[in-house]
Amino acid sequence: MKINDAFWGLLLMALGATVLFAVRNYPNIPGQPVGPALFPGLIALGMCIGGAMLVWQGWRDRADGPWLEWEDWVNSPRHTRALVALLGSVVFYIVVADDLGFLITAVLMMFTLFRSLQVPWRRAVFWAVVATLVVHFAFYKLLRVPLPWGVLTPLAW
Repeated sequence: MKINDAFWGLLLMALGATVLFAVRNYPNIPGQPVGPALFPGLIALGMCIGGAMLVWQGWRDRADGPWLEWEDWVNSPRHTRALVALLGSVVFYIVVADDLGFLITAVLMMFTLFRSLQVPWRRAVFWAVVATLVVHFAFYKLLRVPLPWGVLTPLAW
């Protein structure tokens, strides 16, 4: 869903700066070596750095061209499908995560997003499973964030 690197870079930097502003007020947890702001702060910092790189690349690539090509984006069925897949997957997660559990919901959501980006289905399955397990380990085991188990509750470890 690419309109222009510089445009998306500015949006990514704004979102990262907003998250950094929000996490500065997170309270510290007594007895913990790191606070709850560490992980979202690192992600937000990465977003700002990535956004700055996109802005630089966009400026370099479009020095004499337009910054925003709305017609190419709005009239593209591929971009419309990708946007619907993105919004639909977020709604899907919100609606069914408690019943199905994080693992099943996230794999289905990631698979759908990869396929909407035209990733071959075997790679989409592989990376959906790998990404879900990495995120689950990071949040559930390392950061001790409670995640819904849903139908897999008997298998919760």
